[in-house]
Amino acid sequence: MTAPGAPDRGTRTERTRSAEVPTRLLVHALVREDGTVDAGQLYSVAVLLGMTDQQVRLCVKRLVTDGRFTQEGRGRKAVLRAVADPTGALAPNAEYVRHAYRQDAGHAPWDGVWHLFAFAVPESRRTARDALRDTLLHVGAAPLHGGLYVTANPVADIVEAHARHLGVLDSLTFLTSTDLRVGNVTDPVALAAGLWPLGEIAARYERLTDFARHCLDGLEVREEAGGAGRGASGRLALAVELAAEFTRAMEPDPLLPPELLPQPWPGTRARRLTADCWQRLRSTGSDRPEGREGLRLFRLYGDTLGDLPEES
Repeated sequence: MTAPGAPDRGTRTERTRSAEVPTRLLVHALVREDGTVDAGQLYSVAVLLGMTDQQVRLCVKRLVTDGRFTQEGRGRKAVLRAVADPTGALAPNAEYVRHAYRQDAGHAPWDGVWHLFAFAVPESRRTARDALRDTLLHVGAAPLHGGLYVTANPVADIVEAHARHLGVLDSLTFLTSTDLRVGNVTDPVALAAGLWPLGEIAARYERLTDFARHCLDGLEVREEAGGAGRGASGRLALAVELAAEFTRAMEPDPLLPPELLPQPWPGTRARRLTADCWQRLRSTGSDRPEGREGLRLFRLYGDTLGDLPEES
């Protein structure tokens, strides 16, 4: 599975660690279905991610002070209880992710239509104007000129809903076109390359690919050793890192249709490896230790990546 001259799988498993996981995200990732976090499990996974006990203690203290969790007991014997569902930042947008996999499988071909949005919101409503711009960027639209944005995806309903909520719908113009030209550039692939930072997006997916391969290598080594190794904590550490790396790659991706992207596109490979790794993680052991409820992390990603379309 590794290239000639690369470290053997055992060495790679021990030394390769590409994902950077914030301590707060780790706490959120270990929330069980009953809303609790086992502090003993938290500290065990944290050390595998290179975190110190002091980092974990300070993070827990801040979360409790902020009113996001309550704490019963002390140290590794403590139990944290979420005051509200804290998994929003960790949970993937299921429809967004499934659309990406539909594109990868060839089930969402581009119809050749560009979707444009133009707005002129006065300075007196700067907050609403900035929020509308952030919405457009969030759904993958790119700026053409001041107040004019374009995307290849049909996101008008989402943009309209946000504009209506912000009270600026009357200042927003919707337009579709199959004839887009920027200067002398008319080729859709060239337009996409000029409008979106495809190199940066591809680099994030290459990083995800490297980590997903590391994850698969580690799981294979564990299986060959008959399940020996770092046990449940090691598996959870991999799952948390994989979720963090997947989010880091997916969030800034405008999910342009494959027809507009250089091929082969690294996002396709990275997403498939992520799905493979996630399925292996779920099958290598129960996430319900000692009969307790499983982690929300496994349900959130399992529901999203568990039923992917077959490639054409």
